Amino acid sequence: MTPSTPMAQLHALGQRLWLDNITRDLLDGGGLAAYIRDFAVTGLTSNPTIFEKAITGSGAYDAAIRAAGRDLTPEALFETLAVDDLQRAADLFGPVHAASGGVDGWVSLEVSPLLAYDAASTVTEALRLHARAARPNLFIKIPGTAEGLPAIEEAIFAGVPVNVTLLFSVDQYLAAADAWTRGIERRRAAGLSADIASVASLFVSRWDTAVVGKVPAALNNRLGIAVAQSALAAYRGLQRSPRWQGFGTQQRLLFASTGTKDPTASPTLYVHTLAAAQTVNTLPEATLKALADAPPVQGAASDDGAEAAGVLGAIAQAGVDTAHLAADLQRQGAAAFTASWHALMAVIASRQAALASG
Repeated sequence: MTPSTPMAQLHALGQRLWLDNITRDLLDGGGLAAYIRDFAVTGLTSNPTIFEKAITGSGAYDAAIRAAGRDLTPEALFETLAVDDLQRAADLFGPVHAASGGVDGWVSLEVSPLLAYDAASTVTEALRLHARAARPNLFIKIPGTAEGLPAIEEAIFAGVPVNVTLLFSVDQYLAAADAWTRGIERRRAAGLSADIASVASLFVSRWDTAVVGKVPAALNNRLGIAVAQSALAAYRGLQRSPRWQGFGTQQRLLFASTGTKDPTASPTLYVHTLAAAQTVNTLPEATLKALADAPPVQGAASDDGAEAAGVLGAIAQAGVDTAHLAADLQRQGAAAFTASWHALMAVIASRQAALASG
């Protein structure tokens, strides 16, 4: 990794870059290893949409699907494929995980999105998947829905590292952080180790997509950044709080959905503007590659909330109810993952039938 690259600058600042993708082609072809070596990538995330695209768009899974025959349901076969991919990725990130003392080098496996509003089943699945994957650097992704919050607390209390997903607002972020904190406090009260890692994933770009044509042109591509900066200010407050000061491990804020959707904007817009120490940014491959050729990073993002408050005030004056929109975006996100899940199961079932018949 060249010291002068934006990736190296972000790493030196204290922000970690994770890949927002996983495919068997990336594993088999050495692409992921190259990203780790050359692009300062120190972790990755997955979700149902990512796996749907990976399995639909590649023949790399056909041998495993053919070997399984028709003995497994599509759901069971998908779990086998996903766990295998993520175990291999976790092993590649193992040296990073060890060198960072367990802070970095994580991969993420999501519970079924069909359980987004079922806390008890989510906890059961989180424990089962974590045990099956059997990797110390694997997060279980649990959505930060109202029903997901008690599941997050219970999973943390049970010792399962959690990546909280589908967070859109500061309030949703703080609720997720509180769920992690309660789980840690319960572990300490029970005499258990409080060293249970977690990240809280705030989705950024979907805010700006949602208000296209609804705000003045001067506010285009500014809402997502403002929400993220507000969350960063809240995160800094938690880091300084007496409640968190006693923890050896702190849940990190993660910026998700940071690929720019507006073709007229810089492809690294959300990367350059959200450079911040002790955070994570997950990048799609296209954004990561664009970052390699991008201008230098110009310092850290504002984390006092003042700049964000001005933008959010202007957005409100334009008639956008951000609290209502945050709830809508979370519901839409859960629905999109559910749709991807159903599409993925259909693809696997079709591939099973085709390969089994010769």
